[in-house]
Amino acid sequence: MSTKISGRLADTLAIELDHISKETERSKSYHIQKAVEMYLAEQADFQIAHDRLTDHNDLIISLDDMRAKKH
Repeated sequence: MSTKISGRLADTLAIELDHISKETERSKSYHIQKAVEMYLAEQADFQIAHDRLTDHNDLIISLDDMRAKKH
């Protein structure tokens, strides 16, 4: 199942999207969907990193300690 969404792109992005669609013989919708999937995955990773960075109860291990444990 899919949902139809409309939006606006800057002219330069629309031109690039058109070009890559022709080059890859894939639809514009395909490339937009892949771009959104990648963006959402990156946002999820960012949120995890941010949460860990701001969690004062999370154990912080120095680079020197990590290197010492490796050997």
